[in-house]
Formats: sequence, structure tokens, C-alpha cells
Amino acid sequence: MNPVYTALGTTIFEAMSARARATGAINLGQGFPDGRGPEDVLAEAARALIEESNQYPPMMGTAALRQAVADHYRVHQGLDLDASEVIVTSGATEALAAAIFALVSPGDEVVMFQPLYDAYLPLVRRAGGVAKLVRLEPPEWRITAEALAAVASERTRLVLLNSPLNPTGTMIGPDELALLADFCVAHDAIAICDEVWEHVVFDGRQHRSLMAQPGMRERTVKIGSAGKIFSLTGWKVGWLCAAPAISSVLAKAHQFLTFTTPPNLQAAAAFGLGKDIGYFEEMRAGYQRSRDRLAAGLTGLGYRVLPSAATYFLNIDLAASGVDMDDVAFARWLLEEAGVATIPVSAFYAENAVRSVVRLCFAKQDATLHAALERMTRRP
Repeated sequence: MNPVYTALGTTIFEAMSARARATGAINLGQGFPDGRGPEDVLAEAARALIEESNQYPPMMGTAALRQAVADHYRVHQGLDLDASEVIVTSGATEALAAAIFALVSPGDEVVMFQPLYDAYLPLVRRAGGVAKLVRLEPPEWRITAEALAAVASERTRLVLLNSPLNPTGTMIGPDELALLADFCVAHDAIAICDEVWEHVVFDGRQHRSLMAQPGMRERTVKIGSAGKIFSLTGWKVGWLCAAPAISSVLAKAHQFLTFTTPPNLQAAAAFGLGKDIGYFEEMRAGYQRSRDRLAAGLTGLGYRVLPSAATYFLNIDLAASGVDMDDVAFARWLLEEAGVATIPVSAFYAENAVRSVVRLCFAKQDATLHAALERMTRRP
């Protein structure tokens, strides 16, 4: 058996969600909304299922969705992408796997930033890569030149970046983008940019892709997700965008993973990406209201809430809140004693973890957030 996988346990997200189901706890742990998503996008998926082909679509994705992705990024982010540079995948995690398997050779060093999404490390290790971990710290979670210099070597081949960043809810700033671009160019490294939260940003902010930085157009893999854009996380429709020299190799890895993605969901995603800017503004405004509602409630209960600029998540700083427990102990207590599931942020670290921060998902109906706050009036 492969030791990369035999050594792994169940993900913290699945474990906490399973325990929430078993105990009747309110699940603010795993990051999924409890709404239906946009009705017109759902209707397009249903129409395409009945009226269009349900046979294998092209391995690279339908022409309509590939063109829609390129057009969408031209309008929303000013990126000059051609449809031929887009590969449709069965979710962003498959896109990550295809990119890592295509671009990492045994012994290659991959720079990653902790806290990190739990799929990154197993995928890099499965490809034979060597993880070089940069530790980010609250409350700002910023990347510095000193931290990058400490992990750089002649074997640096890739930088794997998540922005906006789950679990912290932060966005990479202009200075950090320039710093990362300079680092990649100096080390002739390719950047894999997991940008699935690119539309879930708040307070008038706008996502900026590393791909748009000088010198990065030909050395960036941009990953997006229809599930996050349309609040339909179960659909598992994603995509990779990269220049031809890279995308041609990514396609070869993708063809031996899922190969294709359901054609009706591709049709619906293509339809959705062409929606008026008003949809995206309304979606962001709705989540921002939920963020503010949960933040105000937690603050009223005496918790110190860290700023959230993006994603579905808020974080509580336990030490600053006067809680004399680490994040795992607090999350366990809150689940078992108060009936609210959260995620300890230390689970997003492979080493030298921050153990004083707990993540909560605010992408819920008002009644769900209100009920969770009522239960959280009990404190350890």
C-alpha cells in the first residue's frame, strides 16, 4: 500500500461533519452554504440534462464552458485568456491533482503556505515532491521576503498559493503578489494558484490574480471553481487556465484522472459565468451580511474575531478571547457541550501549528447563525 495514504486519517472536515450529524450539532465547520444556489443556473442544468447529450463530452471540456471561462476572466479580472488555454475538471481538487502530477517530478521542491488546504501535501508527496513550508501567523497571515528566502533552493520548482486563503479569510495584497512574482521569476518556478474563492470577497475588494503580474502569464496555472462561484459545492466543476506550453502537459495528466465532467453541469456553469455583474455583487453582499451578523454575535459573546476579507469563514482568536484551551480542545468542547461544530485551524498545518485559532463558516441562513450563537452563550 502507498504510505502517503496509509498514514493519513480522515479529514478534519469529514470527521467534524460526521460528529455534527451524529449529535445534532449545528455545523459551522465544513464550508458549504445551506441555500439552494441560483435558480436560473439550476434550471439550466436541468434543461441540459433532459434536452442535450449525456454522453462523454470532450476531455478538455465543452467548447461553451471553455469559452465562458476565458470571457469571464477577461471581463472580471482583465486577463487575456484564450479558450484553448482552459481545461475543465471535476472540481478544483482534481485540477490541483492534475497540475501537481503534471508539473512535479521526484525531488522537486514545492513552496507552500501554512495554514494550507488539506489536499495539497498528500498530492505533492504522491508526486514525489518535497514540501517547503512557509508558516503564516495571525492576525495578518502575511508572506515576507525573509520567509521565502528561508525555503528557497536550487531545487525550487513550484509555488502553490491559495488566495483568497482558506481558512484565514485573508487576501494576498499587492506587495505580496509582486514579491511572489519576483520569487517565481528569480527561481524559474511555476505558480499553481488555487483561486476558488476569487468571487467571495467583501467590503469592495477585488481579487487580483498572480497570473496578471509581470513575468507570470507564461508560468502560472490558475484554478477556479463553479461550486464556489455559484454556491453549489456538490457540483464539482472546476477548471485550469495556463499558457499552451503548460496546459498541454496539464491535459495529459487530467485525461487519466476524471477525464470528463458531466455535460449538463458544464452547460449550467457556462450559463452562470455569463450572468450580469449584479448577480456577483448580490452574492457577495449576502455573504457579507452573514459575516457581519456572525462577527457581531461572537463579539457580543466576548470572543475576539479576526478580520475576514473573503471566503465563507471567520476565525476566533482564543487566547485574545480569554479562552484557556487550545483550538482542538475548544472545538471538541464546543461540539460536545454546546452543540456547535467548528474547525481547529491547527488542522491546516503540517508542522509548527498555530493552536489558538478556530474557524467558523458563516455561509448559513440567519436562523442557523442565530441558533448557533444562542448555543455559544455557554463558554468553557
